[in-house]
Amino acid sequence: MTEKRPSIQFRLDTRSGVVPYRQLVDQVRLAVNSGLVQDGDQLPSVREVVTQITINPNTVHRAYRELEHQGIAEGRSGLGTFITSHARSFVGTTNSEGVEEDIRAWVRRARSIGMDDERIADLVSAALRQVGEVFS
Repeated sequence: MTEKRPSIQFRLDTRSGVVPYRQLVDQVRLAVNSGLVQDGDQLPSVREVVTQITINPNTVHRAYRELEHQGIAEGRSGLGTFITSHARSFVGTTNSEGVEEDIRAWVRRARSIGMDDERIADLVSAALRQVGEVFS
C-alpha cells in the first residue's frame, strides 16, 4: 500500500516574529482545517522539509512532536509522520472562538514586547500572504 503524499509546501517568514517550529505547526493546522491534508496523509519527511526550506532538522522534529502532542499527527516508526483520523477535531474547524482568542492573545503578546499596531498589522498581512502561498 502506497501512502498518499500531501501537496503541502512549507514556507518560513523570518520577519513574522513567530518561531520557525510554530510556523510549521500553524501551517499544518491550516492545511488540516482547509482540507488540503486529510486523515492518513503523510507529512513531508524531515529531510524533505530541510531541503525545501533550509531549516535545522531539530526544528522540524520539534514541530512534528508538537503536532503529535496536539493529537493532529502521529509518528509511525520507520514510516514517517501522518495526520491522525481525528485531527480536524483538534483544529477547531467549526468553532471560531478559539481562533479569536488565539489572535487576541497573540496581539497582547505582541504589544507586551513593544510592537505598535502598524507593526502588528504588517505581521498579519505577511501571514495572510504566506498562507496564500502555502495553499496556491
